[in-house]
Amino acid sequence: MSDRILLVTGGSRGIGAATARAAARAGYKVAINYVNDAKAADALAKEIRKAGGTAVPIQADVSREDEIIRLFETLDRELGQLTHLVNNAGITGRAGRIADVDAGMLERVIAVNVTGAILVAREAVRRMSTARGGKGGAIVNLSSMAAVLGAPGEWVGYAASKGAIDSFTVGLSREVAEEGIRVNAVAPGLIDTDIHVTAGQPDRIERMAPTVPMARAGSAAEVAAAILWLLSDEASYVTGTIVRVSGGR
Repeated sequence: MSDRILLVTGGSRGIGAATARAAARAGYKVAINYVNDAKAADALAKEIRKAGGTAVPIQADVSREDEIIRLFETLDRELGQLTHLVNNAGITGRAGRIADVDAGMLERVIAVNVTGAILVAREAVRRMSTARGGKGGAIVNLSSMAAVLGAPGEWVGYAASKGAIDSFTVGLSREVAEEGIRVNAVAPGLIDTDIHVTAGQPDRIERMAPTVPMARAGSAAEVAAAILWLLSDEASYVTGTIVRVSGGR
């Protein structure tokens, strides 16, 4: 496992942080990307190192191509050749109806969730592809059950961005299958993280939990467990798949 190098975008909190912790315990060397919260990213990296793992925090805004390139150059220098990617960075924007959507907010959602994810994957493929001298690897994109449910009255624009991730996952998986790269996605449902508070809906978990067949929200650790399986050799014949982690919703 010592040669397995993982980048987690948006890795300082929530599902990203849970994934970084789980991956480090499994022996991956982990790059924790963050955009603003240096304190959280540094604390997570220190926690992993204290437990005997390897982790480095790397700041970059994945909505900007120049910063994505800098992120990967830093990763190359600090950890070596990338073998695994969790394309986790994402934002919902403020909750509301499409009739009231702000164009600037929508552009930011698309820039982070879609354009950024595609460009991050591009840089990963350039390093992983056996056709380019890489060792192969695995990519897990973060989708959402919103892509299926549509998130009416809340995040239709966000849902559309995650629908794009579903299409991208399938297409990229077929494009690079013969280059030693597997590409899958997880689609979390209602997960208890601070994304709801950030989006202006601090009561959303309590309000929405009764709509889930399992009658509860999921945890970031439960999503991370699915991600780690998709990254692992146990999923060696799995590509182009979107795994729902949603309590049946």
